[in-house]
Amino acid sequence: MPIVVHLDVMLAKRKMRSRELAEHVGITEQNISLLKSGKVRGVRFDTLAAICRVLECQPGDLLVYEPGDDAPAVDTDG
Repeated sequence: MPIVVHLDVMLAKRKMRSRELAEHVGITEQNISLLKSGKVRGVRFDTLAAICRVLECQPGDLLVYEPGDDAPAVDTDG
């Protein structure tokens, strides 16, 4: 998956545990764990916004696009 989640890095920078973030955001600790591992296929914008509010960060601090072999080819011919 070319989208990499750096939630664990931001939690460490903020010295916050997953459980605490889950309580503040209003989702389960299991969902935080799934987000951290990148095993989700999507995240609601309101959930992302709540995470950013609690961690005082931007979505780009949490999500990074890293193209790899599984990235689809882009047609540049027009």
